[in-house]
Amino acid sequence: QDGDFKFPLESVKKLKEVMDGHRHINPRMMVPVASYSPCQEKHLPEEFRPVCKREDAPMIFRRLSLAAGDDLCEICANAACAGCL
Repeated sequence: QDGDFKFPLESVKKLKEVMDGHRHINPRMMVPVASYSPCQEKHLPEEFRPVCKREDAPMIFRRLSLAAGDDLCEICANAACAGCL
């Protein structure tokens, strides 16, 4: 979840894969991570398309990608779960 947006954990993991794939491009051609938005990526899960319409899309995608990289178990990463930590 990020603000009013809620996404399935599996979709967020796919987003992370898409964003991580962008990092393997030639470093001289890379856009700073804070301004990168995967909206032009053809493998972006469809549920993220509404985020692309927002000005703060790069930061939303960055936060979601970071959340998918946490070492939390999937149950604890679920927003409906409480008290794991």
